[in-house]
Amino acid sequence: MSSDDRRRAPLAEKGLGLAKDVNDALNSAAAAVGLSEQVEKSPYAMIGAALGVGYVLGGGLFTPTTARLMRLGLKLAKVPVVQDKILEVAEAALDGLLASTKKPEPK
Repeated sequence: MSSDDRRRAPLAEKGLGLAKDVNDALNSAAAAVGLSEQVEKSPYAMIGAALGVGYVLGGGLFTPTTARLMRLGLKLAKVPVVQDKILEVAEAALDGLLASTKKPEPK
């Protein structure tokens, strides 16, 4: 074993330890939020959410592509069928939010 290899070995061990700590922290955060259950319940929605977060974190928010997508979305939102669906989704989200925040009545 060369001297370079002997110097790299402790660094590699520290790197593996750091990677394990990061993995444990991410798993703990995912468990706290209930991410695993969400992925099992609706995997395609979670893939879409991951793509959206990656797009924003990757710097795609202030690009010409985003501007085009926003214009397209605004045009589609004017279509009556899409408007109805948007209102249904918003209503369901509000109903779910209100149901989760509703305090149980004392007995």
